[in-house]
Amino acid sequence: VQLVESGGGLVQAGDSLRLSCAVSARTLSTYNISWFRQAPGKEREFVGALRRGGHRPHIADSVKDRFTISRDNANIVYLQMNGLKPEDTAVYYCAAGLYETWGSWGQGTQVTVSS
Repeated sequence: VQLVESGGGLVQAGDSLRLSCAVSARTLSTYNISWFRQAPGKEREFVGALRRGGHRPHIADSVKDRFTISRDNANIVYLQMNGLKPEDTAVYYCAAGLYETWGSWGQGTQVTVSS
């Protein structure tokens, strides 16, 4: 299972970014796909997920008023982040798994939000 993230960068507070997680069609149909983030010195935090097949998007309460998760027909899962805040600074990872067990991870993409 291969997952490739992209789209991170350095932005200012209030800006938007869209992260991409490229997977195969088989991966998308077989596994749930999630986004996590990990800030320096902090534990990894769940951000959002799509059920296998790319359905039923779910976003963590902490970001649900600013972030959305979606997919396109090219088997890319997106994390749209609006109204970014400095506390959103982290490495963002996508992962594939079932039943809340995430066995495959991408390499991560850095998001840095300056104040």
